[in-house]
Amino acid sequence: MTDFKSQIEHLCNRQTSLTDTDIGRIKEIAESFEISDVQHDVFIDVLSSVSNEAIVVYHRRPEEGMSLYARSVTGEKALRENEPGVLRTLETGIMSQGLVANTQENHLVRQTVYPIKSQDDVIAVVIYEKDVSHNIQDHFNVTGTEYEESELSSMLSTILGFKASIINQLEDAVLLFDNKGFLKLKNKKADEYYRQLGYLENIQGLHYDNLSLDQTIFSEIMRQHTTLPSCTLTKDVKAAGRYYQVKRVFIEQQDLCVGVILHDVTEIKDKEAEIISKSVAIREIHHRVKNNLQTVASLLRIQSRQSESPEAKKCLNDSVSRVLAIAATHELLSTEMEAQVDLLDVIRLIASNVQRTFVNNKDIDVQICAEESICLDSDRTVAIALIVSELLQNSYEHAFDNGMEGAITVTAQVEAGLVTVVVADSGVGFDVGEVSHKSLGLSIVRSYVKDKLKGKLAFVSNEEGTAVSFTFKK
Repeated sequence: MTDFKSQIEHLCNRQTSLTDTDIGRIKEIAESFEISDVQHDVFIDVLSSVSNEAIVVYHRRPEEGMSLYARSVTGEKALRENEPGVLRTLETGIMSQGLVANTQENHLVRQTVYPIKSQDDVIAVVIYEKDVSHNIQDHFNVTGTEYEESELSSMLSTILGFKASIINQLEDAVLLFDNKGFLKLKNKKADEYYRQLGYLENIQGLHYDNLSLDQTIFSEIMRQHTTLPSCTLTKDVKAAGRYYQVKRVFIEQQDLCVGVILHDVTEIKDKEAEIISKSVAIREIHHRVKNNLQTVASLLRIQSRQSESPEAKKCLNDSVSRVLAIAATHELLSTEMEAQVDLLDVIRLIASNVQRTFVNNKDIDVQICAEESICLDSDRTVAIALIVSELLQNSYEHAFDNGMEGAITVTAQVEAGLVTVVVADSGVGFDVGEVSHKSLGLSIVRSYVKDKLKGKLAFVSNEEGTAVSFTFKK
């Protein structure tokens, strides 16, 4: 395997959840560039699954002519505020053509970004860059008007002049496009939204396909217009970590064709997500407590049936009722922790508690190691404590047969701003596909890694043992 293929595979495995087939497709496309005579810098970027950033996994510099880069930028980040077209195409699957970007070496370029798809999913993007620093800098200093009157009829100019003074007072972004798909009129809120989305230039005059956030292109909506001329379409989308409600209407006015209204619903969505997250956590804890207390109640019932004393039966049945009442009214308790907590100290404490629970398993050696201190906020540390506790208990309960000697290791490390925790045992292993979706403990682990840590979870299990790792942004 050549160096660029190894690098692609390493970066994709570390930063994404792409399958081997997806990574293989990316390597094939990169290989096609290696044997081609490219005239400009070409890149392949992927979307990190542990942070809202694009990662450069491949960079091909032109053999003839000057590259815009003094060195390869493979492994570097492509940030939304510098390269809006890259993130937009990764999120929407729509080609971005001619959007201005600011490169890692501070060059102004225009990028053409093509999606690489596997079935309906975008797995990566191909980026072509052209240096335009010398002829677009003036564009950034031009304030301009909201629209060019010379391009509109005099009657429409009067109408839009009146509308512009009104729509600038709106809290929603308003964009009006002509029948060729170019932006003719926008309000100040639209400028604000698209600056948040990373657009570096004035969006006036850009094409609909370069501004669409809801995975639609202009030709598609024009076909809809012929079949549903009076239809108003609304869709919720996520872009740059924010949520927008996109409403699209068809306009029956001279020179104008399509209107788009963007309403920021991030605060509402965040509140909904917070409620759902808390609800899931409460249900998880209630489920565990309910099962344990029902087991106690079942034991008391058995003892009651075996008792010959009516008084004893009554006492035991009363106890069953009390236990079930506690189960029904159990509440979530929480404790406050310091703002920053050493992850290694927490893992040691969890391991010690689990070892005391399985005190009869004296032949199991638990080792904990980390190359450096890793301090995290209390919220994520609590989530990690729950995850590690579940994984250690699973190893104790399922990895080793009675009397079997073995070892469990817990490691934590930081690399390139990503924290990786690995819990590995030398036990008998298990069928990941069969067990992982049936086990409540592993379901809780999966939920916490995804929802609490916004991270990536991986299982490896065979006859030599099991290793479970999770990676998240520090």
